[in-house]
Amino acid sequence: MNVRRRRISGIAVTAATALGLGTLSACSSDSSAAGNTDKFDVVASFYPMEYLAEQIGGDHVNVTTLTEPGQEPHDLELSAKQTAQMGEADAVLYLKSLQPAVDEAIAQSDVKTKIDAASLTKLEDHGNVEHDHGGEEHADEHAEEEHSEGGEHALDPHVWLDPVKYAEIAQGVAESFEKADPDHADDYRKNAEALAKKLSGLDTAFKEGLAKTDNKVFFTNHAAFGYLAERYGLTQEAINGLDPESEPSPARIKELQEEAKADGVTTVFYETLVSDKTAKTLAKDAGLKTDVLDPLEGITDKSKGEDYVGVMEANLKALETALGAK
Repeated sequence: MNVRRRRISGIAVTAATALGLGTLSACSSDSSAAGNTDKFDVVASFYPMEYLAEQIGGDHVNVTTLTEPGQEPHDLELSAKQTAQMGEADAVLYLKSLQPAVDEAIAQSDVKTKIDAASLTKLEDHGNVEHDHGGEEHADEHAEEEHSEGGEHALDPHVWLDPVKYAEIAQGVAESFEKADPDHADDYRKNAEALAKKLSGLDTAFKEGLAKTDNKVFFTNHAAFGYLAERYGLTQEAINGLDPESEPSPARIKELQEEAKADGVTTVFYETLVSDKTAKTLAKDAGLKTDVLDPLEGITDKSKGEDYVGVMEANLKALETALGAK
């Protein structure tokens, strides 16, 4: 079942859980409960992991995601039902350090195959952005609350926004699927190759689209785009740090207003899953435009694309417009 959860209502999910139903029909676009199908049952922590599982697994997998469409993943709390279903799955695919509740549940789970996407590529420390902009107390708070696994300088978990690193993760996921479900290894390998081509095409589009621009600086609501900026020679200036719910200091807002003038910044980007209030206030005060740059932590009806590739293509268009691509 190639799962598409994005349009099933929260009410339907809740009702199915309350009734203890093992399966929602394929036409309702949700997955069967983990462990209750004759397919390779995969629990994915949030959308970027769900997308990989679906693309690589194809018809051989049944994917259940822990983070519902429209739910901001950083502060996810798991229900007892979700935790129990995780233990019944064949595999769990997650990104360690992004969702502390998920990390804890997986550590305690006896699920046989645990795939940590963070171990399949090299995470980097973009925490200096946060430390410089939010003050020492602000930075320490987020390092402790959101990235408890990351040490003093937290590693940035938003690695899926770099198509090259995302492709590295995809390759590792495919290898894990092949090992855990060898009967379908050939199909997993072929599906992974097809996905690699999609991601390579996306990388080429970003390289070419952002090669020549009027400026290289963009403002965003939270520091989710460090990998993307580094990959394509851009500079991300975040209103908030790595935590999308944090509040910037007045000094930070003033700093951004001054920088907008100095660097010729035209646009303040906000995202679909968190409040756009601060971004719009900054834009109004500094005489800037606003637009959406989606960190792809979830797909909803507000998303500017049906899936990962579609939303990333929309992100590229938004950046080309804001940066004055030639």
